[in-house]
Amino acid sequence: MPATIPAPGELRPDLIRRIETMSDDELQLVHSVLLHAEKDRLWAEISARAEEERVTGAFERLPQIIEEVRRELRQP
Repeated sequence: MPATIPAPGELRPDLIRRIETMSDDELQLVHSVLLHAEKDRLWAEISARAEEERVTGAFERLPQIIEEVRRELRQP
């Protein structure tokens, strides 16, 4: 029998209630899972923005800009 997921408005209080009763080990695991989910979300967001910039040509001058910066850094 599949577990039912509470409605979004009920989900936060349900999760808070569950977290408050967890052991330290369980809490560390939940924290790790949340960090992993956040990392995945941020990576997807950054990747999508980078692809948009690539398509619009934002990176076309990147090799030239890098070379200019390197040249400036080598100067005394």
